[in-house]
Amino acid sequence: MSRVAAQLAYKPASLVLGAVASAVSAAAVHQVWKRIGGTEQPPHAQDPNQDWAEVLLAAAIQGAIFAFVRAAVERAGAASIGRALGDWPTRNSKPTRVKVPI
Repeated sequence: MSRVAAQLAYKPASLVLGAVASAVSAAAVHQVWKRIGGTEQPPHAQDPNQDWAEVLLAAAIQGAIFAFVRAAVERAGAASIGRALGDWPTRNSKPTRVKVPI
């Protein structure tokens, strides 16, 4: 029963955590770009006045920050629900076993 409860509790929590991760990521990207690029906002890909290198650098930074924050928030959320309800919420119902050839 605890696995079902953990999965049910994790669904709405993951939606809220996703929104929080997005807001935190956007703020982090703006702060990092302010220090690296010297402007408030990272350049937009469709802006013809921006250099290719600057646009691609901003995109790489944004992708790395978003992936890092999202993974950290999702992991923390799953661990918190797992501790509170006694079972990891995203684990499959059957444990997987890896067969290693000898």
